[in-house]
Amino acid sequence: MKQRRADSIAEQLEELIFDGTFPDGTRLDEIRISERFGVSRTPLREALQRLALSGLVELIPRRGAFVRQPGPIELLEMFEAMAEIEAVCGRLAAMRITETALDELQTANRNCQAAVNAQDRDSYYTENERFHKIIYQQSGNSYLEEQAIKLHKRLKPFRRQQLRARGRMAQSMAEHEAIVEALSRGAADDAANRLRSHVAVQGEKFHNLMTALKATAE
Repeated sequence: MKQRRADSIAEQLEELIFDGTFPDGTRLDEIRISERFGVSRTPLREALQRLALSGLVELIPRRGAFVRQPGPIELLEMFEAMAEIEAVCGRLAAMRITETALDELQTANRNCQAAVNAQDRDSYYTENERFHKIIYQQSGNSYLEEQAIKLHKRLKPFRRQQLRARGRMAQSMAEHEAIVEALSRGAADDAANRLRSHVAVQGEKFHNLMTALKATAE
């Protein structure tokens, strides 16, 4: 229960950072935020640790937690690296994936489609994350899987946020189906290209969303 509460607080803080309530460089006062959410400081600190892992918050000893928004160039570079890492995972997975894993991908896709129908971004992201991690694991390269998971975690708040763009969930769903089709055929280059494009468009959608949010706030 405590862990779920911390996750919920982390997600709400993400929204407040992205909508400009807590701009870049803001010190996050634990007492005030605890009062705002009506929680003790323990789950709040756990939430801040989660945000620190994704890089949205910097924890400075004896000074506290500060919002750290990556600049557009840094964010672009991270999505570019993620796209290439996922492409390699897809290429290897196309040659090594098991029938069981393909069934798991299909199950994740069915759950994603249900989330699209319900317009439930949180459920979609949960299944989307599961979908990608299956592919990382099926690459058969544990070091590559570890690096993919690490960068995926770093980009998690941004990948979640881009799902707010109009029509993005349905578009992502179609991309997932094409990825599974390529993996099923063992088409290594096609799987790599589809995963690369899938992740690259996430960065583009996020950039467009942030631009729209900034324009609204001005």
